[in-house]
Parts: sequence; C-alpha cells; structure tokens
Amino acid sequence: MKNFVTVIGTVFVDCKGFAKQNYIPQGRNLGNIQFVHGGVGRNVAENLANLELNTAFVSTLDHSGLGLEIKQRLQDVQVNTDFLKPANQGMGMWLAVLDENGDLAGSISQMPDLQALESVFAESRQEIVERSSHIALELDLNEQISSSVISMAVQQNKPVYGIPGNLDVVLKNRGLLKQLECFICNEVEAERLFEKSIGTTNPDEMLQELVPFVDAVGLRSMVITLGEHGSVYYDSVTKEQGHQPVFPVKVVDSSGAGDAFFSGTIMGLVRGMSLKEAVVCGTKVAGWTIESQENNCPDLKVRTGKDEYFQRLLVK
Repeated sequence: MKNFVTVIGTVFVDCKGFAKQNYIPQGRNLGNIQFVHGGVGRNVAENLANLELNTAFVSTLDHSGLGLEIKQRLQDVQVNTDFLKPANQGMGMWLAVLDENGDLAGSISQMPDLQALESVFAESRQEIVERSSHIALELDLNEQISSSVISMAVQQNKPVYGIPGNLDVVLKNRGLLKQLECFICNEVEAERLFEKSIGTTNPDEMLQELVPFVDAVGLRSMVITLGEHGSVYYDSVTKEQGHQPVFPVKVVDSSGAGDAFFSGTIMGLVRGMSLKEAVVCGTKVAGWTIESQENNCPDLKVRTGKDEYFQRLLVK
C-alpha cells in the first residue's frame, strides 16, 4: 500500500506577541503581534505534506472566512481535506507571548468544540482508517475520539503515532500508549507520565527513566524532547536508544517546534528509517521551524531538498 498518512487533530488560530526587548511580565512591552494558522493537528498536516508524504487531515473549522483561508492553505500544499468539516466553534484560539529570545513566556488556550470532531470521525471512521497506511493522532482530543481511533487502527493493523495536546486524556487512559507505534513528548510531559520529578534535562538521566518506562507500559518506541539539550529515544523492539543533540539555529519563535519535531520523526518512520535516523530528521525540521515566525517552516521543501542527510536517507 502506498504511504498515506491521516492526521487527526485540531485547528487553532494563534495570536502571537513578539517582545522586542527584555520581556517584563507585569509591564508594557513593545513588539509586534501576528495572527498565524496553528493547532497541533493542522501544523503536523502541513509539515507532512511539505515533507512530501501523501497526507489527509481530519478536523473541524469555523464557518468563517478564516476557516476557508486555513482550508485553502492546506489544499495548496496538497493536503487532502475531504474530512475537514465546518462546525460551530470548530476552531480553537491560542494567545501566546514570546520573549526577546523567541521563547514562550506565557499562553492561554481556548479549545474548539470537540463534539463536532467526534461526530466527523464517528460518521466516517471506517473509510478514514481503511484508506490510511499510517495515522498521526493528537491524543488529547477527548477520550472517545482517542480510544475510537486507536481501536479502529489496531483492528486494521494501521500504525498510530501519538503526540500529546495537554496530556489529560493520556494520564487517565495510560493503556492507550501500549497500542502506539511511537509516542513523542517533551520533558515536562514525560515527568508527568513517569510520576516523578527528575529535575534535570540531562540526557543520560532522562534516558535511564525512559527505557524502563517504555518496557513497562508496552510501548513500541518513545522520544522525549529536551529543548536545547536535544532529545532521547528508545525502540523497545530493536533496543536502539540514544541521545540526539540539536543543530545550531537562530531562534526566532520556538512555538511549533514540538509539532515540527514530531512531523520530521514520523516522516522518517513512515519511510522505513530507524528511530535514530528519524529523530535526526525531526531535529532538523524543528530547527528550521524555530527560525520562522510561523508555526511551520515556510520553505521546508527547499531546505530538505538541499539537505544532504535528508537526500541520502530518502534515496535509500
């Protein structure tokens, strides 16, 4: 079957404020404000399409001109939008403040009405899963959606790659993890899963926690991102494990980096790369995204086309 990745997740509109000088939480801060297309699922769908995977997106949009604009942008990069449906409160909003270094200083999220997305999947789940070779799932939509997607995918032997939203659904339903091909999260989310404060981003110490956790819950593989300290990874089947450092970048906006890392990594896994090779791809895509004020790298196709590592792996 030709690779066809279906992304199931949310659409957000992000309002971002960029501080020009030292950010003062209680004071007035000069800078610039932008509205950009966002949402974990939407970000991942655009990334995967620009990484030249056949990609579909299952989600909801508002009945608005902005909703149509978001849909058109996805269609422009060849994302299949057959199951991207308009609904009341179909999109969320994210208010973010970035400090003078491009790092997130504070945020507030307004979630979309997930009942509409639940209905979209319930009405067409057989068709959605059957036509997919792989599924990328934003796990914290709600319990019904996450459980239904994973159950249907397992029945049809379709690998599912999970990325957390707010982690609430995963923490209440840890059994979902053992049915994933790969789960990717950051160090804060990992500590909540481990139920212990590690208090460090030291890769060796994080890896010591990661390996027994993955084995205990029955996960195939897992990756933990550590910000500027890179990431650690472990594949319980091949026993491949290690630390991947970051590559030098000029930080403009760190938001969207986690979604970009997830996108690059699962692109590699879908194409048959080892976890170690795939994590390098994820690290590169995240770095390129950090250098943009958007949630996606606007010239991702150009960058991967010029990158020797990508080209070497993709022609294997």
